[in-house]
Amino acid sequence: MRTTSNPVFRNLPKQEGSGYASFGSAAAGAGQMTQQFGQPQYTQAEPYTTGPAQRAMTIDDVVTKTGITLGVLTVAAIISYVLVNSNVDLAAPFVIGGGLIGLVLVLVATFGRKMDNPAIVLAYAAAEGVFLGALSFMFTDITFGGTGGSTLIAQAVLGTFGVFFGMLVVYKTGAIRVTPRLTRMIIGALIGIVVLSLGNLIASFFTPGGLGLRDGGGLAIVFSLVCIGIAAFSFLLDFDAADQLIRAQAPEKAAWGVAFGLTVTLVWLYVEILRLLSYFNSD
Repeated sequence: MRTTSNPVFRNLPKQEGSGYASFGSAAAGAGQMTQQFGQPQYTQAEPYTTGPAQRAMTIDDVVTKTGITLGVLTVAAIISYVLVNSNVDLAAPFVIGGGLIGLVLVLVATFGRKMDNPAIVLAYAAAEGVFLGALSFMFTDITFGGTGGSTLIAQAVLGTFGVFFGMLVVYKTGAIRVTPRLTRMIIGALIGIVVLSLGNLIASFFTPGGLGLRDGGGLAIVFSLVCIGIAAFSFLLDFDAADQLIRAQAPEKAAWGVAFGLTVTLVWLYVEILRLLSYFNSD
């Protein structure tokens, strides 16, 4: 097996056993959903086999595919932000349209088992980029009651990747091991977040502020911190899935599925950090 030339992802910790991690047990961002977009829950798949024409997946493949995916997302987000800044009437259509398209692509990838399809992965990245660019503008521009501007966005980006690399270090050093029990706890917490978020959304139709989970008060701050914590722990599942797929010599295209899961988790984490910072910035 070829090792990576990237020092950040080099020498991921080895685990016992030769079976690959299907995206059912070690799900990259498993089962996550927020009000803005849906996250994929990887389903059990048949074990990978590599034929003569198939090259086994490596860490370099994961790094490259993830970099391409995040590059597309970033470019789309910048374009979306610039367009909304020029015409604020585009903000709502971009947020709703980008979020809905991203959700549909997640469902197609999940239930159609096409998470390793580069066209779907990159289309998702573009849709979420449009969504994030417009949403970031709405959170930080005074036109929509936001404050902080580009400084707040930069802080959210730094915070997102700080959490990402922090959890990578935790995984590499073995400080927290990915076990079936930990996986069940994370997925259970994700389900709880989905239920609470949907309940808050429904309640907001009848009561201003709903259950108070997104109104910027003390409960909203606690809820955002919990979401950030669960998103951070979800990275451990991402890393474990990639690690086991590599050890099972999954085909190269499986790296797109890992990139997809990592991107989904990063998007959710960024939105939660941006939301939390906006709470503090508005005080």
